[in-house]
Amino acid sequence: MWNANRTRPVSLGSEGKEDTVMVMDWGMQNRLEQLMPAGRCFFMPIDHGYFQGPTHGIEKPGQTVAPLLPYFDALFCTRGTLRAAIDPCKTKPIVLRVSGCTSVLGKDLGDEVLTTSVEEVIRVNAAAVGISVFIGTEYEKQTLQNLTTMVNSCEDYGIPVMAVTAVGRELEKRDARYLGLCCRIAAELGARVVKTYWCENFEKVVNGCPVPVIMAGGPKCETEKEVFEFVHDGMQRGAVGINLGRNVWQSPHPVPVAKALQAIIHKNVSVKQACEIFEATKHGK
Repeated sequence: MWNANRTRPVSLGSEGKEDTVMVMDWGMQNRLEQLMPAGRCFFMPIDHGYFQGPTHGIEKPGQTVAPLLPYFDALFCTRGTLRAAIDPCKTKPIVLRVSGCTSVLGKDLGDEVLTTSVEEVIRVNAAAVGISVFIGTEYEKQTLQNLTTMVNSCEDYGIPVMAVTAVGRELEKRDARYLGLCCRIAAELGARVVKTYWCENFEKVVNGCPVPVIMAGGPKCETEKEVFEFVHDGMQRGAVGINLGRNVWQSPHPVPVAKALQAIIHKNVSVKQACEIFEATKHGK
């Protein structure tokens, strides 16, 4: 499991000499610590509108986010939503989406380009950026080049890049072999963090990726318990956190869900305890 010490000098070998595993400058380390306190994280994505327009639950994103602020560590959004709807005086660290220009009405969601410059990332004081890659599709090279272009720019300023292993409409691709391949390629090309989907044998995905792995929420689950179960399982198998939106803000009880998820991520509670937190919060206890 990732922690801050993975980026610092460690003692190796029988002679006890120090060898640097990874060199990370102060700004990069500081931003990652903001995003992942104690090496774990709960990111709240509200970027869905960039390809599907008005989305149930985030029609008014500022109002959606406000009551959830105490429970998540960072907000994942586009620059348009950030400027128009998020209070700059009352927010958390920002992960700025920097790829897009496709929609659900188009031919292929994978046909993305970069939408934001590193200057804009700095201007809005984002702590990190997020960019989708569509590996195994017609747009594999294009989206991987988007990733490397942004990595090359952001590394100069100590800004971490999160690669999002998107699968578009092809949900059947969510198995450990495919997702493990996607995560490793993204890490090899310089992503500091990778967001991917939970799957069976999730530890195979994590073990093959040398950078922190965060779980995406995917389609909305039928019950809150289902959400807690896959999140808890993924954390036990090596994920450092979640980037989960629809299963929170499309719930009839978003705050109780968020509070329970925060407890799984940061307090290592069980699924049973998470359900108890959910029920107690829902009933105002």
